[in-house]
Amino acid sequence: MRRVAITGLGLVSSLGHDVESFWNATRNGESGVAPTTIPEGDKLTARMVAEVKDWDGAKALDRKLLGLSDRFSQFAAYAAKQAVDDAGDMPRDNAAIIIGTGVGGAVTLDESYVRLYRENQQRIHPFSIPRLMANGPASLVSLAMGITGPSFAVSSACSSSNHAIGLAAGMVQRGEVEAALAGGAEAAITYGGIRAWEALRVISPDVCRPFSADRKGMILGEGSGMVVLEDMERAKARGAHIYAELAGFGMSADAVDMVQPSMEGAARTIKAALNAAGMNPDEVDYINAHGTGTPANDPTETKAIRTVFGDAADKVLVSSTKAMHGHALGAAGALELIATLGAMHSGIVPPTINFTEADPECDLDYVPNQARERQVKSAVSNSFAFGGLNAVLALRAAP
Repeated sequence: MRRVAITGLGLVSSLGHDVESFWNATRNGESGVAPTTIPEGDKLTARMVAEVKDWDGAKALDRKLLGLSDRFSQFAAYAAKQAVDDAGDMPRDNAAIIIGTGVGGAVTLDESYVRLYRENQQRIHPFSIPRLMANGPASLVSLAMGITGPSFAVSSACSSSNHAIGLAAGMVQRGEVEAALAGGAEAAITYGGIRAWEALRVISPDVCRPFSADRKGMILGEGSGMVVLEDMERAKARGAHIYAELAGFGMSADAVDMVQPSMEGAARTIKAALNAAGMNPDEVDYINAHGTGTPANDPTETKAIRTVFGDAADKVLVSSTKAMHGHALGAAGALELIATLGAMHSGIVPPTINFTEADPECDLDYVPNQARERQVKSAVSNSFAFGGLNAVLALRAAP
């Protein structure tokens, strides 16, 4: 099996439209959360969101493709371009594109419903179907870049990005492709979408406080993260900058509940990623936690980490960057992978901001409020989704 190098990064988030801005913000503990700017947002209870600010889709796609794209596809196209430019090389006929999304073209759907049911119009946008499709980002990136290898979408709610990246890494490992462009994209901050999340009662009315005793829930985010994966020997031969080795990938299903997380499922997935990487728990320096800030997720994830790591759980640093960039659903794993790579690259672990008081059920070192200097040679990034679908990535410093 080939080893997999990460050689290119691209990103759009509430913390900025590029990787450097995102890294600086996460290390400094800056928040991208603010009151929503969507139409009729003042009617919402959950008004605080992590929106991508000052967005212009024209910088992502040329005019002939722009009309075919929903906001989430535009995010993906811009992040993909950054990642390929950063990598410096991308084969066109022997590369894969795998992009995850949990919701798909939510903006197009919401706008269509407004036109049909509120404005009583008889017509909606003629390209509503291609804009809605979950495979919109993969198809548009393929068109924009002329990549003719395997291209498809993955949808597993909040684990979509990690599933996409892990599957892409597997294709590179097996030699099916020389390289892959993988990640996730989401733009689900719409009036109807937020109303649905409000009904589920998992949204915080103010800020996200992962692992704190007074946490009240998650904050919705949006954006896209994309990475270029390639065969390690190929990357070395061409002198590419290698951010890290994607050393292991684990996935599982809880088979327990649609919305309640399972400690056993999460632990099983973390262990699978470490086993695939040939990595012992005491080697891991940092865990980027799923850390949604909901009452159910945080203690469950804490117990899963303790189950897998044993005594090493007291030494590993754990933080949730969702308090800064929001929970970007299908894009979350990709944003968090890039945050993890930032920690490995800089030796600075991003904090869990908004932390106020410890919860007896959450008893790990969550790097509260202030970044921490730590050389990160090995790391894990967790994603645990509604539907009980789990995906975990294990990373090792570049050789």
